[in-house]
Amino acid sequence: MRDFKGKRYWLVGASEGLGLALAQKLSAAGAEVILSARTRDALEKAAATLPGPATILPLDVSSSESVAAAAAQLPDLDGMVFLAGVYWPMRAQDWDAKAAEAMADINFTGLVRVLGVALPPMTARDRGHVVITGSLSGFRGLPGAIGYAAAKAGTMVLAESLYADLRKTGVTVQLANPGFIRTRLTAKNDFTMPFIMEPEAAAEIMFRHMQGGRFKISFPTVFSWLFRGGNFLPDALYYRLFPPK
Repeated sequence: MRDFKGKRYWLVGASEGLGLALAQKLSAAGAEVILSARTRDALEKAAATLPGPATILPLDVSSSESVAAAAAQLPDLDGMVFLAGVYWPMRAQDWDAKAAEAMADINFTGLVRVLGVALPPMTARDRGHVVITGSLSGFRGLPGAIGYAAAKAGTMVLAESLYADLRKTGVTVQLANPGFIRTRLTAKNDFTMPFIMEPEAAAEIMFRHMQGGRFKISFPTVFSWLFRGGNFLPDALYYRLFPPK
């Protein structure tokens, strides 16, 4: 079981919701946490809720310059957790170019930018821990999920590629694919969200996953079977399960 005491973790997207709830778990376990998000005031409020040492490092993952400037202030890291994301429900018929680009640029390309500064020092030392937040929506295309599902699919495949390269090294890669979590993002949905979880409950599952050695977890378990199993269904049956909105 991984011990977090005295370890330094950078959480990107940690001013509220799942990110903040996970930061509280790590801090309580003895980790020193560095919290990043776009808004300094929100980060300061988040850091004040933590039981252990915390540093705030504002950045915008959609900007390479912002990520590079933040990286210049980073100390050596034991781990990095990527939780940043934006979401708007969107059908193909209602294409919003600005929102679609933002979901791609923050949810996926933002991860690429952050990995570009966090991962090379870990591989150079042959020691580190990378945790990536995917989504059950990333397993296969869904109606009304233009932008978000595709970006999450990208994060999940990127995590799988990292794991393929690094699984025999000293750098641990893990992927967590949650379902619906009650946040300001899911508040935008106007449909029933089965098995919706509070951020604290989701953070507990993710924290336990980080303590162990498994690569991937998808949760809630029963709900995840629908999405994981969908990969094995023929198109005609799969799209019957998920009709257009």
